[in-house]
Amino acid sequence: MLSARMNLLVVGSTAFDTIETPHGTATRCLGGSSTYFALAARMFTSVRLVSVVGQDFPAEHRRLLESRGIDLEGLEQKAGKTFAWHGRYSADMNSRTTLDVQLNTFGDFQPKVPTSFRDSRFVFLANGSPQTQMSVLGQVDRAEFVVADTMDLWIERDRDGLGALLKRINGLIVNDQEVKQLTGESNLIKAGKAVLAMGPSLVIVKKGEHGCFVFSPYFHYALPAYPTEKVIDPTGAGDSFAGGFMGYLASCDSISLWNMKRAVAYGTVTASLTVEALGVERLAATDRATVERRYQDLLQFVQF
Repeated sequence: MLSARMNLLVVGSTAFDTIETPHGTATRCLGGSSTYFALAARMFTSVRLVSVVGQDFPAEHRRLLESRGIDLEGLEQKAGKTFAWHGRYSADMNSRTTLDVQLNTFGDFQPKVPTSFRDSRFVFLANGSPQTQMSVLGQVDRAEFVVADTMDLWIERDRDGLGALLKRINGLIVNDQEVKQLTGESNLIKAGKAVLAMGPSLVIVKKGEHGCFVFSPYFHYALPAYPTEKVIDPTGAGDSFAGGFMGYLASCDSISLWNMKRAVAYGTVTASLTVEALGVERLAATDRATVERRYQDLLQFVQF
């Protein structure tokens, strides 16, 4: 049994995003996987962030994160520039083109987990190389529930490293194309089960506007996406989903079947809020009461 409101550690990127969608453009706005995750998770529990930025990272971004209760002791500031990404979405926003990536200080990121963070029970390893993600596991002393994200790049370039990581973690979050690439299975159900055989006890497969599938040795569960009509910017939706999911679980007194299902629903809700504005604007302005109202709306939507 875990006590309520466990500290949650996230390790990942903090970035400047330039985003072009049919609904508008944002230039060098606050972004990065750890940022979206933390802003979603902080509505449920205490969040500790480990990342790296350059000397060009403005104090106003740091103040925004701190004002939302996110612990930035692990946000390292180095000489050089902050990771920057520039992407453009298609007219239907179902696909995007990366126009520019500048890794900068994130290119040689070696996570340094502060001593005060090492007792974190819940850990999320945001998208990064398997070696980088694995290095975090050696720096936490009491982790009980560790979930990782990955992408096609690491599946293609470091399958062995990813395979070793899967044996050390509790859960994996991927999209439908990535899980098929990882397993070689064209059927989504077979692919989800195949990942379970690789080590983790939980696999969440994201299907964008079509929701997600959850696989475990004990149950399979599907949930549609929240039926939002106001999709302005899909950037960070996956990381926000993970933040809502992990944040809610960290606030519970146990990792039970029912809490797991509720956590998936809360992840779905936080992702739906994220897409309603450019960058982190909507997510940063959201409070728990807004999340709860949308959670109840989602429950009504899925009941029959």
